[in-house]
Amino acid sequence: MSQPFTHLDASGHARMVDVTEKVPTVRSATVRGRVACAPAVVAALRDGSVPKGDVLAVARIAGIQAAKKTPELLPLAHVIGVHGAVVDLAVEDDGVEISATVRTADRTGVEMEAFTAVSVAALTVVDMLKGLDKSVAVERIELIAKTGGKSGDWHRP
Repeated sequence: MSQPFTHLDASGHARMVDVTEKVPTVRSATVRGRVACAPAVVAALRDGSVPKGDVLAVARIAGIQAAKKTPELLPLAHVIGVHGAVVDLAVEDDGVEISATVRTADRTGVEMEAFTAVSVAALTVVDMLKGLDKSVAVERIELIAKTGGKSGDWHRP
């Protein structure tokens, strides 16, 4: 059974879904991703010798800022209150693991805010490391879990 496309009007034109009548509820979303890099870059991250400075701190702030700017970047995303955003980065043996959890009490979910947070944090890591290693690469960015809303809770198996 096919569902109607909610972001298209009767003429097939893109529209922002009207969520005015929805009741605000507590919602959260967690997304993860990674930046792969060479062992020499991992060593520089661990010993603090990256020429551009504290990569993880800058990427963390960039991710939080990005979560709050999601509707400016994604044309059909709703302007919602980002009431909490945590971006965590960890240096692993083959790169940097990134996760973001975004929370709200609003009419629509925060999945895109969490995706945007991880994406921009990853791009910030790349920007700060590209001078050391042109092969740095953003890898798989995926939803890990979401809570709240009409569709309820979901966790990646």
